[in-house]
Amino acid sequence: MTKPNTSSGPRDIVVREVPIELCKVIKLAGLADSGGAAKQLVAEGGVRVNGAIETRKRKQLLAGDKVTVAGETIVVRVE
Repeated sequence: MTKPNTSSGPRDIVVREVPIELCKVIKLAGLADSGGAAKQLVAEGGVRVNGAIETRKRKQLLAGDKVTVAGETIVVRVE
């Protein structure tokens, strides 16, 4: 299950290191309630990375990548 978009613009998700797997970012950002839910979102084509539909659950993300789920966009940043 995804959580609704509560802001109008993209927000940052800060991670310790990149690359990081797509499903982990979705879960960390709270865009899915669990890792399993994140994997299901990706498998169903409900996730966009940098504007393109992404179906690879283990897609490696880098700093600056934008992930969109259910109208909410996050940007990967490194701490």
